[in-house]
Amino acid sequence: MDGKKIAVIGVGNMGAALLKGMLRRPWAKSENFTATDIDSSKLKSLSKEVGVKTTTDNRKAVAGADIIILSVKPQIIDIVLEEMKGELKTRQIIISIAAGVTTDYIQECIGKEMPIIRAMPNISALVDASATAISPGKHADKNHTKLAREILESVGTVVEVRETLMDSVTGLSGTGPMYVFLLVEGLSDAGVKVGLSRDISNALSVQTVLGSAKIMRETGWHPARLKDLVTSPGGTAISALHSLEKSGMKAMLIDAVETATKRSAELGKRPDKCEE
Repeated sequence: MDGKKIAVIGVGNMGAALLKGMLRRPWAKSENFTATDIDSSKLKSLSKEVGVKTTTDNRKAVAGADIIILSVKPQIIDIVLEEMKGELKTRQIIISIAAGVTTDYIQECIGKEMPIIRAMPNISALVDASATAISPGKHADKNHTKLAREILESVGTVVEVRETLMDSVTGLSGTGPMYVFLLVEGLSDAGVKVGLSRDISNALSVQTVLGSAKIMRETGWHPARLKDLVTSPGGTAISALHSLEKSGMKAMLIDAVETATKRSAELGKRPDKCEE
């Protein structure tokens, strides 16, 4: 990674999180990074905060880059690719986190046989705790994939999946933090309803989720085994479990992930040919 020039195209929540995560790594030097966005005030603030070069010109950013991170919404990716394709070179690597957009489609739009890695991190990249999946395109070899993994491991853990599963990843872990935020909000509200202060209820709810996740990660036990561990006969946990099962909590989560997966696929639906 030493000395490689990296362009981050789009520095919204996810793009900025990836940029800041990389800059926290020992190999990263701010002078090797360029960030782009349509919002010049956002770029000015980012430059002041982390010291990277910024521009609103995507062509200028990619022209001198070794690695290009595409962090734009799928609705505008055609426009961005059309804008920058004239500056792209086959020696460069593209990492795309645009939901639903396939590596084949990007390949067609740029008209060059370039290594492309599709990735789906999540907003927990803000605290270096993202659950990220990657999938290499047809012209990406093991070295390209290794490089993409190293970059994305700057903000969390990385797994590799085949590209046909990337919409499923988006529905599960890409959207996943929202499910957890909603769960914690519900627990916090419940604590208030039974008499706890908002601050104490929120703190206990957050720590309960953190601790439970840590147990699962460190033991490797199936969640069902841990659930059985805390549901003693006639106790509070089994009573609460009965109530949750009656409300169909697991079914609602499955439905939510399935809905988000379908929406990711819809966002990725492109015309038969790349729009110019």
